[in-house]
Amino acid sequence: MPKGKIEDVVFELSQPVAEQNGCEVVDVEFKKEGPNWFLRVFIDKENGITLDDCEVVSKGVSNELDRVDPIDQSYYLEVSSPGLDRPLKKEKDFTSHLGDKVEVKLYQPLNGSKLLIGMLEQYHDGSIAIQLEDNSRIELEKDKIALVRLAVDF
Repeated sequence: MPKGKIEDVVFELSQPVAEQNGCEVVDVEFKKEGPNWFLRVFIDKENGITLDDCEVVSKGVSNELDRVDPIDQSYYLEVSSPGLDRPLKKEKDFTSHLGDKVEVKLYQPLNGSKLLIGMLEQYHDGSIAIQLEDNSRIELEKDKIALVRLAVDF
């Protein structure tokens, strides 16, 4: 089964399990690290998730994966939070984080840099506008953007 397909199937299997437990699936990742394959399901909810949330969703997702068996090779299943610096992928992610500080990684350098940091001002059909730290504003088309994630200040 092609890699993207596995992630799509697992997302569809995982979302109802997460919703039954008051969570949502924000991302699914299936990748090889060293000799092992890892299937990671990232969940979230409004006030953050707990270890108990991860455990309950993990058991439910594991049962669904056993029932459907969409993955040929052996793998380790991990269910966790996307973290404070979570990637923004869906329209809902972007619209709920308008006004928040983000890091934008570009495929090609812009003014000598592939990393931009600023406030997310606008989102439309995959393209974004951010106010940079120097107060300038830049609009980026989705085909220029490799990754957008929440920025975390320590």
